[in-house]
Amino acid sequence: MNKKLQVAKYIFFDLFSAVAAWALFFIYRKYYIETQKYGVEPTDVFSEKFYLGVVIIPICWILLYYIVGNYNNVYRKSRLSELINTFLTALIGVTIIFFISILDDEVRVYKNYYQSYFTLFGLHFGFTAVFRFILSSYTNHRVHNRKIGFKTIIVGSNENALKMFEEINQLKNGTGNLFLGFVHVEEKNGFSQELQKKVLHLGEFKDVAEIIRKHEVEEIIIAIESWEHEYLNKLITDLSDTGVMIKVIPDMYDILSGSVKMTSIFGAPLIEINRTIMPQWQQSLKRLMDVTLSLFVLICFSWLYVLIALAVKLGSKGPIFYSQERIGIHGNPFRIIKFRSMFVDAEKMGPALSSTYDPRITKVGRFLRKSRFDELPQFYNVLIGEMSIVGPRPERQFFIDQIIQKAAHYKHLHKVRPGITSWGQVKYGYAETVDQMVQRLKYDIIYIENMSLLVDLKIMIYTVMIVIQGRGK
Repeated sequence: MNKKLQVAKYIFFDLFSAVAAWALFFIYRKYYIETQKYGVEPTDVFSEKFYLGVVIIPICWILLYYIVGNYNNVYRKSRLSELINTFLTALIGVTIIFFISILDDEVRVYKNYYQSYFTLFGLHFGFTAVFRFILSSYTNHRVHNRKIGFKTIIVGSNENALKMFEEINQLKNGTGNLFLGFVHVEEKNGFSQELQKKVLHLGEFKDVAEIIRKHEVEEIIIAIESWEHEYLNKLITDLSDTGVMIKVIPDMYDILSGSVKMTSIFGAPLIEINRTIMPQWQQSLKRLMDVTLSLFVLICFSWLYVLIALAVKLGSKGPIFYSQERIGIHGNPFRIIKFRSMFVDAEKMGPALSSTYDPRITKVGRFLRKSRFDELPQFYNVLIGEMSIVGPRPERQFFIDQIIQKAAHYKHLHKVRPGITSWGQVKYGYAETVDQMVQRLKYDIIYIENMSLLVDLKIMIYTVMIVIQGRGK
């Protein structure tokens, strides 16, 4: 499956729909609304305003669709849900356009405003919904006919795993699961041999994270037995930073207690472990804010970057910037960029955390750390999508391995992009030991479980106060 191509198709048809709807609406306004008002047909229909509208307004629509998350999970769209989302988004967008562009129109009677509003809404929603319905219907047809699907592995190797595999494969309409193989937890009742005749054995559950990365797995179905439930918490923790969709087969208690929510008429009953931390529109808006603020800082404070670069260069021998590998979202490594605040070869004896009176820190570096100015180059990491402005601070694998020995739930931090500033950093500050990292971890876990744009705004305000007061270290 080519996800980028599918997103491009949605954007193309959304642009076409927006252009067509606005063009027809503009003609309607001129030939119907204005003709009623002035009694003569217009002579300047295709004016500068017309061409300006067919360029700017479609771009604004695409931006709105991006914010509300219409271009995420393009292969997993429900036609009914998409129809409802399109209706609501069109309602919001047309209302905004009405108050900005249409409300000041000169009309013969007040009723013309209602006619304009519902005409634009009908045209825009109609065009957009039809093209999206065609795209999603074609995609669903290919999924149901097993022409495309999501790389899936089964965690489990006993009776439940075998029954679930056979049930999904015997369905008339495909569920989108392309089974690559299974990993075993325990092999007690002999079903592993039967399952292995039907699908590849990939290894043990303790290696599941590496198997996911190796095979580029998109979905996991946990089909373990009741006596294997002691492994469930570890499995969920190990899988939390992989970015894959996780589903679990329900038992009768889950069904009777209402835990099983129907997501597909034709699919096998499965519980999807919801990893959504923020509503999709907030996630999209958070990313939009990250990009906008990063561009603002990088452009408007470029003079400050130059001054700091000169200070670092004159303060001690060595490069201006310092780059180091850190672990980001879904456990993917990236190189974080900072203004150098330590002497060259500060870690020649091996990785070490900095402390309040660390002799490795230069005089300029001490000021940069107190003011947090050493973090400014990370706005580039934010701009290219490796980081966010607000999120748990990224650590090196060397220290992550030590933290996980004491707090396995650290992996939950990899659900989100790491940040320049964080709730843990605001409330606790920089950690000087692994034990302090573990203590700070609770604040970052609380942040992840309560993520919202409002919380991000509070953290940014606190961070600005720390910078102004010079309370960093």
